[in-house]
Amino acid sequence: MTKQHTELSALPGVGKPAARAFAEAGYAHLEALDGADYAALLALHGVGKRGLERVQAALVERGLSLSGDVPASEDRSGTWTVGNTGQSAADIKTQAGDERDLEEYLATLSERRYGHAQTLLDVFGRATGEEPVLWGPSMIGYGEAHYVYATGREGDTFRVGFSPRTAKLSLYGIQGSSRWDTLSAVLGKHTSSVSCVYVNKPEDIDLEVLEELIRAAWEEGPGGCA
Repeated sequence: MTKQHTELSALPGVGKPAARAFAEAGYAHLEALDGADYAALLALHGVGKRGLERVQAALVERGLSLSGDVPASEDRSGTWTVGNTGQSAADIKTQAGDERDLEEYLATLSERRYGHAQTLLDVFGRATGEEPVLWGPSMIGYGEAHYVYATGREGDTFRVGFSPRTAKLSLYGIQGSSRWDTLSAVLGKHTSSVSCVYVNKPEDIDLEVLEELIRAAWEEGPGGCA
């Protein structure tokens, strides 16, 4: 399976000076910026807050993120509906794969992360009753949703899901339900951002609570997976 790379020059809002500065700093494409320090990037000549806001938004759409003190990248309020429409902003390249793509991706994981992924596949599968689908290079999603932000930006995505990334496990779409505040308090060791919940390993959290969170988000409808 070939990894997808997004040219920085293809991102709306990222000008040529910023793209050139990123390249000179060793970031050849968008995905290379995953984990890069926000403050260090902002210090590069030609890089501004608006451009970094757009970079962060594009990274989050792919299950990635800058690190450090990253401000909210975009007004994520808007409307969500069940099902994909095929209508997406031109720079959004993250698409659903097929069963073979998921199998090939899982085979690339370390033995430890493969085991973690299998645990989460079981939990998400029970909670949703759906089959998993690989979205982009590393996000495993369930169901389909379409979002239109208040800014007018729109795209297709999954309803809930996870990514067994090397640093942390990322959980998507489980924060929007009415039960989040109550259940997150007893979930176990985790951190969260605007669109993701992060855990180090499944053993750090209560998997029954996680299943309840997934089921609650699934039943109440989509509202924050992108």
